[in-house]
Amino acid sequence: MVTLHPEYVVDAQQHRKAVLLPVAEWERVINELENLDDIRAFDAAKSGTQEAIPFECAVREIQEEYGE
Repeated sequence: MVTLHPEYVVDAQQHRKAVLLPVAEWERVINELENLDDIRAFDAAKSGTQEAIPFECAVREIQEEYGE
């Protein structure tokens, strides 16, 4: 879990309008979100009904697609 130390920007009525974070904390938040995206993509791929093919066939298909 990322520990955050937010500072809030408020309007005249003291309603929160924005959040300020130290750059290092913001970078950790971004890194965690990217990791979450990777996990979700993995979970989606794992739960899919795609047919498994041998690695060599996959490489050959990719090479053919890119004209190598």
